Amino acid sequence: MTNIAGDDSTQMLVLTLIFALASLLHGISGLGATLVTTTALASMYPLPYAIVLVIFPSLVVNIMTWLAGGERSVWQNFIYYGRRYWLLALTSLLGSILGAKLLLWVDSAYILLMLAAVIGFYVTSSMLGKQIRLPDTKPMLIAVGFGAGVIGGSTNAMSTILMMYLLSASDDKNTIAKVGNMCYFLGKVAQIIVLREPIMALSSGEWQLIALLSVISIVTLLVGIRLRRYLPQARFRQLILVILTVLGLRVGWQGVMAFL
Repeated sequence: MTNIAGDDSTQMLVLTLIFALASLLHGISGLGATLVTTTALASMYPLPYAIVLVIFPSLVVNIMTWLAGGERSVWQNFIYYGRRYWLLALTSLLGSILGAKLLLWVDSAYILLMLAAVIGFYVTSSMLGKQIRLPDTKPMLIAVGFGAGVIGGSTNAMSTILMMYLLSASDDKNTIAKVGNMCYFLGKVAQIIVLREPIMALSSGEWQLIALLSVISIVTLLVGIRLRRYLPQARFRQLILVILTVLGLRVGWQGVMAFL
């Protein structure tokens, strides 16, 4: 396990800037925080370690998204949306458990290539302005939930697959956001369960860093949400796509080089 606490302050500054920028852009545009931070860190550290560093800041951002918009608490949201989408939540949880285990079982080069491929698909479909809609059927729900969970558990890119189904199942933006975040939350729980040993092996310095990154994520997310009404969201969405393209190419190159 890499120990950042023992590294120089420049590395900590880079991490701080990555999380601050990703959360700020997420607050403005409504997307990108987890995927940007994971992909950026995957180009700096082993992928399992990058996932561990991102888990808790992402969990905090996830909970804040649950609390935003509406009068229900986190638990009330779980009950309300869980009644209709419990099968999607269950299959995504099971898929996330398998996906997180892949981090421990499979050569990270394969997972880096999968992450690069998912980012490539996401960026291409977004730039073309095409939303792929899937049939709203139970077999499709199970397949998408499990597939999104596997990809989310191993790469933190669950939303790229899950959104294709949710956009087909509902036209309500609030429902799409809440159900999506319910599945993301369960995915993080699955990662914590499966990766408990590397998480428990973190040093006190690393826990302090994760706490700092979580606070920075909260503050910059709130700033971004405040700025949302004044700034063009479309422009910042394009900026996130450019950032993801660069990071995706770098991660893909790392995956290819690992085979050579």
